[in-house]
Amino acid sequence: MAEPAAAVPALAGGHGFWIRVYYEDTDAGGIVYHASYLRFAERARTEWLRSLGFDHTRLRAEHGLLFAVRRCVLEFRAPAVLDDLLCVETSLVRLGGASLDLRQLVQRDGRPLAELSVGLVSLNLKLKPLRLPPGLIAALGPR
Repeated sequence: MAEPAAAVPALAGGHGFWIRVYYEDTDAGGIVYHASYLRFAERARTEWLRSLGFDHTRLRAEHGLLFAVRRCVLEFRAPAVLDDLLCVETSLVRLGGASLDLRQLVQRDGRPLAELSVGLVSLNLKLKPLRLPPGLIAALGPR
């Protein structure tokens, strides 16, 4: 059976990002280390933005925009282990003038393993709040 592509649309209206668990992602017992979930979620958010046509390089160059995590709540439901193929589904929960609230669900074979509630703030290059560009707001669609 062929493996899924690195980034494919997920079910339920979100964006899916597939990632394999490597040895470096695990603790001594072969279970995914808690901080690895944060890296998985960051990669998934980056690919979600890229799928909308707004990678970080473009946002910085064209809009002087950076994103910072202002809040992250991570709830574990079941462990992931070495060699698992995981899908991190990212979906928009709330859109503000200079902020995004996201839900990210880490799954294996459709079974939820961890859920993240992430709040992002849009900043200018001097780290001051910056309104989201109209093109990004349009790409996110009506909510």
